[in-house]
Amino acid sequence: MYMTTDQIRDAYLKFFEEHGHTIVRSSSLVPYNDPTLLFTNAGMNQFKDIYLGKEKRDYVRATTAQKCVRAGGKQNDLDNVGYTARHHTFFEMLGNFSFGDYFKKEAITFAWTLLTEVYKLPKESLMVTVYDKDDEAYNIWKDIVGIPENKIVRIGDNKGGLYESDNFWQMGDTGPCGPCSEIFYDHGEDVQGGPPGSPDEDGDRFIEIWNIVFMQYNRKIDGTFEKLAKPMIDNGLGLERIAAVLQGVHSNYEIDLFVELEKTVASILGVSDLNDKSLRVIADHIRSCSFLIADGVLPSNEGRGYVLRRIIRRAVRHGRLLGAKEVFFYKIVSKLVELMGKAYPELVAQQALIERTLKKEEEQFLNTLDRGLALLENELTKLGDSKTVPGDVAFKLYDTYGFPADLTNDVVRDRGYVVDMEGFDKCMAEQKARAKSASTFGIDYNKELKITENTVFTGYDGLESESKITHIFKDGQEVDSISTDENAVIVLDKTPFYGEMGGQVGDKGIITIGDNARFIVEDTKHVAKATIHIGRVDIGQFDKNATVQAKVDAVNRADIARHHSATHLLDSALRIVVGESVAQKGSYVANDRLRFDYSHSKPLTLAERKAVADLVNEQIQANLPVKTECMDLDSAKKSGAIALFDEKYEENVRVVSMGDFSKELCGGTHTAMTGDLGAFVLLSDESIASGIRRIEALVGKSAVEYLDEVFAEVGAARSLLKVGGSSNIADKVEQMLEHAKSLEKENEILKEKIVALESASLVEKARDVKGVPVICSKIDNYGAKELRIAIDNLKCRMQTYIIVLGSVSEDGKVSLIAAVSKDLISKIKAGDLIKEVATYVGGKGGGRPDMAQAGGTNPEGLDKALSSVEHIVSERV
Repeated sequence: MYMTTDQIRDAYLKFFEEHGHTIVRSSSLVPYNDPTLLFTNAGMNQFKDIYLGKEKRDYVRATTAQKCVRAGGKQNDLDNVGYTARHHTFFEMLGNFSFGDYFKKEAITFAWTLLTEVYKLPKESLMVTVYDKDDEAYNIWKDIVGIPENKIVRIGDNKGGLYESDNFWQMGDTGPCGPCSEIFYDHGEDVQGGPPGSPDEDGDRFIEIWNIVFMQYNRKIDGTFEKLAKPMIDNGLGLERIAAVLQGVHSNYEIDLFVELEKTVASILGVSDLNDKSLRVIADHIRSCSFLIADGVLPSNEGRGYVLRRIIRRAVRHGRLLGAKEVFFYKIVSKLVELMGKAYPELVAQQALIERTLKKEEEQFLNTLDRGLALLENELTKLGDSKTVPGDVAFKLYDTYGFPADLTNDVVRDRGYVVDMEGFDKCMAEQKARAKSASTFGIDYNKELKITENTVFTGYDGLESESKITHIFKDGQEVDSISTDENAVIVLDKTPFYGEMGGQVGDKGIITIGDNARFIVEDTKHVAKATIHIGRVDIGQFDKNATVQAKVDAVNRADIARHHSATHLLDSALRIVVGESVAQKGSYVANDRLRFDYSHSKPLTLAERKAVADLVNEQIQANLPVKTECMDLDSAKKSGAIALFDEKYEENVRVVSMGDFSKELCGGTHTAMTGDLGAFVLLSDESIASGIRRIEALVGKSAVEYLDEVFAEVGAARSLLKVGGSSNIADKVEQMLEHAKSLEKENEILKEKIVALESASLVEKARDVKGVPVICSKIDNYGAKELRIAIDNLKCRMQTYIIVLGSVSEDGKVSLIAAVSKDLISKIKAGDLIKEVATYVGGKGGGRPDMAQAGGTNPEGLDKALSSVEHIVSERV
């Protein structure tokens, strides 16, 4: 049964929605609040906290179409892309999940029903694997589904230890885990390869299309396994793989989506051979690059940005193999948006940014690509019969021309060469690696705070609440009581304290029990959907289940709210002044300042900065009402509210509007009117990464204090410059600078005259060394420039000479200069002479045979250095 990729995706989500699953949007490729992952690489990533027992959702069944990238960190498929039928940097994982609801029977029957009744796959073409100790799953397949025993393969511990098997899934060294069951599609006897578990299982005949993970254990740090009270299900079906099956092709690169992308690339580059593997590479890479940029990743020299840069450069290199003579990669984006924009609207919204970023990155790389390839070609010719490219060569390509080692490997692979990666790694170890893996493994999830209850936030409507303590943690361990001077974490059933989120810092304040106990809240954060209050007990004692009064610091909250509202006004002002292509890339909102990161390729001009600040202040002066509405996410977006694509939103969201000027999705706290901001001051606009800039600004009390300081400094400057109120300070300063330049020029002329006079007197001090006039002299407080002037003057007065002059600057640095007349350089060269002399002052030097310079750090050795000259000359003349 032929189905397009869009139809397959829609049918999957519809099937599970009809069976009680909530459709959950794909999360960002940048994992939300998860330092263990470089990129989102599996459908279960966004549900990890649920599996870890740290979070609860309003639903117990979910289904997703999750975008994934595997091109860095622990799971990296980059080297295989273009050379195999099923490896990608970007792919879609269709998933369905049960959080303590249904288990093996339902998960297996759901999968079988979808494959055979919705996708209409022939039952006889399917076979399955189970973990060999999982009799329950085996019996479900055999007795309930009715699969013949010869099509159920038991896979044991084939990786060296207990539970170390292809059919036993583990999140990491600790955490939820369990056996899994995989479904394979048999392409038929005419395709090479054997069934799973056989010696030739790596062939293309039997292709895994579905993996059902039965999470029923928790692996502890000591390696033991305990049963989960509520076992869970994690299902994954690769969209590209099932599309290949349903469309009757053996390679993912032959499905409809890739065929269209490959045709587009071929058309752009004028390629007639549609089977060229470079077309596959480019078609794959345009997806990962575009989706990463849409989710806020931009090319850089470390972390996620460096992985993106590697993928772009690999695509560009393959474009050159296809004959590309100019920038081409960004031209494919419009086709990708046409094909996938409906399912992933972030591509549509960020199309301009994606195209601009890819174009700029390719232009920069092309400047060095040809030189790098020429160097590599030259090195290959030196290898003779060897087929190993030395590691230092690969490193030079990396360090000088920006060639990652895998790109070098990719270039030489087709010619039968390999790169000495051990040698490359050794060279890399000698300097800081550009790409720092963002992955952190080996975390013991069991030691993290586990709070499944939700804290009700009451802080939108008031700054105080009567609450009950539900948990107390001290040193990471839950306790029943804390007392005076103890640092701790308190969790309440409801709280007016805003926990750090969306760039806004957490609230401060106090938690009290009458006048007898007071807990100083120094910060507020989130663990899953619980709010944690971090601080110390000032006086008294707090017990679990105690009733307390929670009170937010009202002044601090108001200052934070002013700066948060200002970020919304700033965002809208930037879009008006600079253009709609500007996208927010992060923010930091505190009580005393705000930072706002946004995508833009160049600095704001002075006129643009003024226009942005003026626009914000106009909205403040207009005293617009700040209104908040709660609605579902789709309605919010349809209403025109701005959303961040790398932010994690619930299905019901808050929309914050400021008149008709600004409308954004935001869970933060805000002022009631824009006039509450008082005034807006834009402090700076600077680059923080390629294509990303940061504005720092102030409002409210912070802005007033800053302006007071500026006015005070301006007043002091007026007084010093003797400038009246209506006069322009800048004009006065410009006049003074011009006058200072004039004086500096006059001073330089006078210094040169003085140097000429002083150097003339040195001619009389020349000593005869074997018939050669030799001048060695120390001149106080001369710099290198003055020494050169003195040498030039002396050379004009003498025909035959050897001259060495030295000086010590005010900061203790030694300068030396030597000159040798042309009739003597066959016997002694200035460069050789200065090198010997410089050793006395702890320095190095060099130059031409007739003129050389040196510097040093040991002024005490200058006298010895100069006195050595006559001895050196006498030995060589």
